[in-house]
Parts: sequence; structure tokens; C-alpha cells
Amino acid sequence: MIFLIAGLIVFFGPHLFSTFRSREPGKDLRARLGQGPYMGLYSLVAIAGLALIVYGYGAMRPAAIIWQPPVWTTHLNIVIQLLAWPIIFAANLPTGYIKKTLKHPMLVGVKLWAVGHLLANGELNSIILFGAFLAYAVIDRIAVKKRGDNGPPASVQPNVTGDILAVVIGVGLWAAMIFGLHRILFGMPVLAL
Repeated sequence: MIFLIAGLIVFFGPHLFSTFRSREPGKDLRARLGQGPYMGLYSLVAIAGLALIVYGYGAMRPAAIIWQPPVWTTHLNIVIQLLAWPIIFAANLPTGYIKKTLKHPMLVGVKLWAVGHLLANGELNSIILFGAFLAYAVIDRIAVKKRGDNGPPASVQPNVTGDILAVVIGVGLWAAMIFGLHRILFGMPVLAL
């Protein structure tokens, strides 16, 4: 459990720092370091945290079962993931109607992803992992709203290209996960067929 917790702390450390860092001129660390070095350091720490999360999650198997989810929650999670992945990809693509409507699609998608997995998994390691991601997404959304970041500016006209790409990539990843990629990456099939 220690590696999973350590990984979550290391992974979310730079994320939470970025969420709450000062943006005042002269106090903004990103402005002082420069975008490249700041994001490089941020990425290295986050990747180290992600590696610890993956190792720690696997090291906790078999994990204590806190609750036994009904079978139907697995199917519900599959539908939730079908919604979550295109929304997550919309965050880093040209502004389409998804990004314009949701304002912060990465946070919305992560919340959907986490909730779906929490519904379908009752093991302690899953509850810790997906609960941490859900908590972070909620905290970050509150912070974003509090600092007045309302997503893409009103002047940005949505382009359907971003939406099409998000749906194609998101549904493609979703289908790959259903048909074996989830088993390859995480050692568990989406459905036990």
C-alpha cells in the first residue's frame, strides 16, 4: 500500500502545486522558470509518481475487498468510459463544442472515469486509486472556478474538427480497452467472457 500512496502523493504533488500556485507577476514559478523547464520538471515528477502508482496498485493484489459490486456496475462502467474518453481527449484538441460546453473537459472526463471505476471495483487498491483521482478532479474544478478560469474564451468559435477527433480517438481507445488492451496493460479484462 505504501507504494500506491507514495505514488499518488508524488503524482498529485505537482498537479496540486499547479492548481494552487501563485499567478501574481514575480511570484509565478512557471513564469520565473520558463514554460519549458517548468513543464519538464512537472512531467518528470508526475511520471515518477505514475510509475509508483502502477507498481503500488499491482503490489496490493490481491487487495482486500471492501464491497462486492453488482455485475451490472461493470456494464455501467463500460458505458461511462465510452463517454469519458472522448471528453478527456477533447481537452487537448482544437476547441470544439465539447470543450466549449464543458469548459474543462479533462476534469469532467477524469471524474467520469473515476466514478465509473469506483462503481465497478470494490477492492481497497481500486478505491484508493480511483477515489484519489476523483478527489483531485473535484478539488481542481473548484480551484479553477474560484480563480475565474472559465475554459475557452467566449471569442473562440468552436470547430467540429476537435469534436470529431475527440470522438474517433476516444471511442477507438475505448474499443481497444474492451477488446484486450485493458488486460494487456492492467492484467484484468474489462469483461470476463
